[in-house]
Amino acid sequence: MWDDAFPSFLIGLREGLEAGLIVSILVATLVRADAKSRLPQVWTGVLAAVALAMSFGAVLTFSAASMSATAQEAFGGTLSVIAVAFVTAMVFWMRRSARNLSGEIKEKVTGALAMGAGVLVVTSFLAVGREGLETALFLWTTARAAGESAGPMIGAGIGIVIAVGLCWGLYRRVLRINLTKFFTATGAVLIVIAAGVLGYGLRDLQEGGVLPGKSAYAVDLSQSIDPGAWYSTLIQGVFNLTPTMTWLQVLTYVAYLAVVMTLFVQGVRTTAEKPVRAAGSAEGEPTGPQTPSRRRPAWMVPVAVVAVPAVIAGAVVAFGGSKPVGAQTVAVSEKECGKGFSAPKPGRRTFQMHNTGDKASEVYLIDPASNAVYGEIEGLAPGTTRDLVATVAGGSYAWRCVPTGGKAVTSVPVRVSGGGAAKAVAPVSDADLAAPLTAYKQYVNQNLATLAVQTRQLSDDIAGGDLDAARTDWLTAHRTYSSLGAAYGTFQDFDKKINGRAAGLPDGVNDKDFTGFHRVEYGLWHGQSAGALAAPAARLAEDAAGLQKAFPAQDFAPGDLPLRTHEILENTLQSELTGDADQGSGTSLATADANLAGTRELLGVLRPLLAPRDAQLLSRVDGDIDRVQKLLDAARHGRSWTPVDQLDAAARTRLNGATGQLLEDLAPVPDLLEIRKSA
Repeated sequence: MWDDAFPSFLIGLREGLEAGLIVSILVATLVRADAKSRLPQVWTGVLAAVALAMSFGAVLTFSAASMSATAQEAFGGTLSVIAVAFVTAMVFWMRRSARNLSGEIKEKVTGALAMGAGVLVVTSFLAVGREGLETALFLWTTARAAGESAGPMIGAGIGIVIAVGLCWGLYRRVLRINLTKFFTATGAVLIVIAAGVLGYGLRDLQEGGVLPGKSAYAVDLSQSIDPGAWYSTLIQGVFNLTPTMTWLQVLTYVAYLAVVMTLFVQGVRTTAEKPVRAAGSAEGEPTGPQTPSRRRPAWMVPVAVVAVPAVIAGAVVAFGGSKPVGAQTVAVSEKECGKGFSAPKPGRRTFQMHNTGDKASEVYLIDPASNAVYGEIEGLAPGTTRDLVATVAGGSYAWRCVPTGGKAVTSVPVRVSGGGAAKAVAPVSDADLAAPLTAYKQYVNQNLATLAVQTRQLSDDIAGGDLDAARTDWLTAHRTYSSLGAAYGTFQDFDKKINGRAAGLPDGVNDKDFTGFHRVEYGLWHGQSAGALAAPAARLAEDAAGLQKAFPAQDFAPGDLPLRTHEILENTLQSELTGDADQGSGTSLATADANLAGTRELLGVLRPLLAPRDAQLLSRVDGDIDRVQKLLDAARHGRSWTPVDQLDAAARTRLNGATGQLLEDLAPVPDLLEIRKSA
C-alpha cells in the first residue's frame, strides 16, 4: 500500500506544513499582540477552510460516480491536468515565498485586527483554504490513479499528522528547520510525481475520447516486465508510469519534466541564500487598541462555517442527479423488453435497466442480425434498477430479455448512425462447446488410464518395502492427477478420496477419512513404515481405477470448461504457491507446474473459440504462461524441486506476481465463452 500512499504522504506533508506555518504565524502574531481573545476567529476561519476542502472532495467523488464511464474518464483526466497545474504553481510559489512568509502573514493580520473580526476570519480562511482545496484535488486524483482510496488517504493522513507536529514544534521553538531547503527537496520530488499524474490524466482524456491517439503506443512492455515485482508496483504507484504508454503520454511526460525541472533548478540556483526564520521564532509587534465587536453566541459562527459548505456540497450531489449523464431508463418485463429505448449517440453509454415485471430476468444488448452481445446483466430482480454500460457505434441494436422460466423477448431494433467501433461478443451455444468438450474428455480418459497404472506402481513399491522408489513414483502419479484440474468438478466423491486434505477432519492427519495422495505423502515424508502405508496406497490405487471406470458416465457440463481456465490456477495460487497443501514432500511447485500444464491443455481445446473473439487476449495469456513456466523451471533441479518456502523473497514475489497477472488475463475467458440464454 505504501507505493500508493507515498505521493499523498508527500502532498499531505507539504500542504499541511504550509497551512500549519500560516496558522502558527497567525497565532503567534495575535499572542504577541496581546490579542488572544481573537484566536477563536482564526480557528473559525481554519475550520471553514477544512469544511470547504472536505465538501469539495465529496462533490468530486459523487459527481464522478454519477457520470457515464466515458464522462468519468474525461472528468478525471481534466481534473488530473488541473491538479498538476496547481501543484506546479504551489511548488514554485513556496520555493520563492518560504523565507518571507512570516512577514507577509503578519502584515495581513495587522490589517485584519484593525478592520474587525470578520476580516480576521476571512484572512485565516483564505490562507488555509487554498492549501485545503489543492490537497483535496490532488488526493482525489491520486486515489483515482491508484484505483483505491485506502493507501492515498493513509499516506495523506500520516503526512498531515507529521506536519502538525512540526508546526507545533516550530511554534514552541523546539524545532528549527531550514524551510527553503525542505520545500526545495520536496518540490523536486513532487515535480516528478506530477509528471506521472499528467501522463495518467492525458491517458484518461484519450480513453474519454477528448484527445486522439489512445491506441498509438510508444511503449508496450507488458510481456517483458513482471507486473507483480516490487519495482513494478513501486514505479507505477509512485510515478504513475505503466508498462504501456501512448506517444502523447511519453512526449508530454518528458517535456513537462524537462521544462519544469529546469526552471525549478535554475530558480533555486539564482535565489540568494538567506537565513529562514522558523514560525516559532517569529516576532510580532503589538498593535493598537482593539475594536470591540458585538457579542454573539460562541457556537454560531463555527457551526455556520461547517454547515454551509456541507449543505452546498449535498445540494450539488443531490441535484446534480444520481442518473448518469445521458443515461436512458429501459424497462424489462416478461411481456415487453426495451421500452424507453431510443437510438443513443455513439460512444460509451450507460443504460438504467429497470425490471417492471414479476420475474428475474437476464438482459442482453445485442446485434439483432448476429445475436452478438454488447453488454449484459444477469439476474435482474423484479422492481430493481441496475446500470448496464456498453460502447455503441454505428449499427443496429436491440434488447433481449430472458425471464426466469419464460420465453425470450426481443425489442424492436434501432439504428445508430456514426463511426467508431463497438466490440461485441459472438454468442456461444452448447453445440459450439461440444467439440472442445469431446477433445478434453479424451485427454482426461487417457490420463486417467495412465494414473491407474502409476498409482498401482506406487502401491507395489510400498508393498515391496521400496520407499525411495515410492517417493519418486508418488510425485509422478500426483503430477498426472494435478494436470486434470478442469475435470475435478465432474469427479464427484472421487476427488475427495484421491486428493483430499486433512484440514477440517477431527483427527487431522490421523483421521481415518484422510486418504489419497496427501495421506501417502504424509507417511512417506514423515518416517512411517511400509506396513503403515500399504493400506492407504492400495486404497489410492483402487480409487484411481474406480475413477477411470466411472468418468465416461459422469456428467461434464460444457459451460464448466471456460470457468476452469481461471479456477485451476486460482486454486494453485491459494494452495500450492502458499505451501498450504504440502504434507512434507516440498513438491508444491511440481504440482503448480502440472496445474499450468493442465491449463495450457484446456486453452488448447478452447483456442478455436477464443481466437475469433479476442486474439489479443490469447497473445497476452500465452506470454503470461511462458513467464510463469520459466519461473517454475528455475525451481526444478532434475527430479527434485525447490520447496516453495525455501524460495528467496524476490523469486517468490516474481512467481506470485506472474501467476496473478496470468489469472487477471484469464478472467475474461468465462464471459467470452459463456452460454447465453436465448429462449
